[in-house]
Amino acid sequence: MKFTVMVNEGPYQHQSADTALHFVRAALEKGHEIFRVFFYHDGVNNGTRIAVPPKDDRLIQQEWSNLAKEHDLDLVICIAAAQRRGLMDAAESKRQGLDADNIIEGFRISGLGQLIEGGIQSDRTVVFGD
Repeated sequence: MKFTVMVNEGPYQHQSADTALHFVRAALEKGHEIFRVFFYHDGVNNGTRIAVPPKDDRLIQQEWSNLAKEHDLDLVICIAAAQRRGLMDAAESKRQGLDADNIIEGFRISGLGQLIEGGIQSDRTVVFGD
């Protein structure tokens, strides 16, 4: 089965981001395909590279990044939600006249069309968070 996964909550708000990560891992282990993981609303914060949680906490952003590298996952951050929260990749930072970017490796910024395409291309779209 082919899945698109939508993550709407940040990494340290609720359990949604962790549950989505576990779902994606489990689906891949069972031989399913993950077409895309789309991060929306506060979920875009799963893609920041500058988070520094306490030493005894997990760094879920790095876990997503590692999983993307390992399985060639398409991790997409919604551009409008990202801009509202101060998240930029290098290209968008330059376009906005800013001097820095803060997206962790493995993520990319794009629009809601990527979510729509995921829904069309996948058998199921699974949403984590409100």
